[in-house]
Amino acid sequence: MGGTIFLGNYLGQWLDVTYDKDYLETTITLISILISMYLVISQVIKVSKEDD
Repeated sequence: MGGTIFLGNYLGQWLDVTYDKDYLETTITLISILISMYLVISQVIKVSKEDD
């Protein structure tokens, strides 16, 4: 989870510098947080179904 967020933040910083914008870091970081949450929740659901 932390790695996904870190990479999203790093990518956003790089895009901000490359394209001279100031909103891409925030946007991509938020998207990476949502992706991380989705991955964690789907893994929890998968593990809980295996326990039944």
